[in-house]
Amino acid sequence: MIIENAKVYTKEQVFQNGNIGIKDGVFLKDAGGEIIDAKGYYAIPGLIDLHLHGCIGYDFCDGSLEAIEKIAEYELSCGVTGIAPATMTLPITELEQVLSVAAKYQMAAKEEKEKKRADLLGVNMEGPFISKAKKGAQDARNIIPCNVETAEEFLKASEGLVKFIGIAPEDNPNCLDFINKMKDKVNISLAHTNADYNTAIKSFKAGANHAVHLFNAMPPFHHREPGVVGAVLDSPHVYAEFICDGIHLHPAIVRAMLSALGRGRVVFISDSMRATGLEDGRYTLGGLEVEVKGKEAVLVSDGALAGSVSNLMACMKTAVKQMGVPLEIAVACSSVNPAKCLGIYKERGSIECGKQADVVLLDEDLNVKMVIKNGNVVCKY
Repeated sequence: MIIENAKVYTKEQVFQNGNIGIKDGVFLKDAGGEIIDAKGYYAIPGLIDLHLHGCIGYDFCDGSLEAIEKIAEYELSCGVTGIAPATMTLPITELEQVLSVAAKYQMAAKEEKEKKRADLLGVNMEGPFISKAKKGAQDARNIIPCNVETAEEFLKASEGLVKFIGIAPEDNPNCLDFINKMKDKVNISLAHTNADYNTAIKSFKAGANHAVHLFNAMPPFHHREPGVVGAVLDSPHVYAEFICDGIHLHPAIVRAMLSALGRGRVVFISDSMRATGLEDGRYTLGGLEVEVKGKEAVLVSDGALAGSVSNLMACMKTAVKQMGVPLEIAVACSSVNPAKCLGIYKERGSIECGKQADVVLLDEDLNVKMVIKNGNVVCKY
């Protein structure tokens, strides 16, 4: 396959007019066969969402093969070719069941040659080792202190699919020991935490390397109390998740933090819940009732934000169209950086020879016109 007449997003993270060769499911310079006229559209690598909960009525924590399949089908239709769904703060036995179903799904998916679904690339554990003070839409009844034994059981149940485990260091006196013992097995995130700067920076220096939805479910950034945000700024190895749905972050914050952190450390996520792709109404997230109106989802009980109702492609478009983020940077934050976070950048995340051929064609208004996965056209609009 050859994609001609495209504005290609290169490994240098700029757009250049050119062609893309694909053979046997990977990018290849000298390819032949079917010719696709890109009509001058943008050609970007498939997006990777490493923090979403669900969509179209399904949630990853439903703990069923059908839920994962339907979520992955929807995501692919939106140009998201890889996903790492997030768990909620549920009882340990339920979490282990959810993770074991994900492992079964992954095993079955490996046997399929052509599946029209986003790849399951990992699991992002947002709970249960978080803070009750910053629980957000998590169920406080299931929050527990972090411990190595439970974390090891999560890894075992998922058969290695768990890629991130979130903690609130201020509520876990043994957190530095936990980080030291687990950091070489899984990425440690600061998530739903009320930590001050000193506590957060100690965690990052110990080996934590990720911040879950920066600014949300954590203390505000203050000039005398910089908190988790300040610790992220002072820790060059830490990646920060941004929810660019137009609800969770003000455009000025997104632009300022991109300038401060640089394009290489920001990861756009959707944090989408099961109402994504559906109409307004009442839904659930982690067993809690959620009211959805327009682009906003809040808990019925206390009005706390309860994830988003935007997929990652919609978030990337919002970042560009409404927040003034250059498209070149938005693509890096939605594909390149997530792949690096997941440790799979050698295989995917950019359009380079030898990598998995996942491509999305976008028109000038950033509408998805075609999705190509593993070298096969799976969606045309």
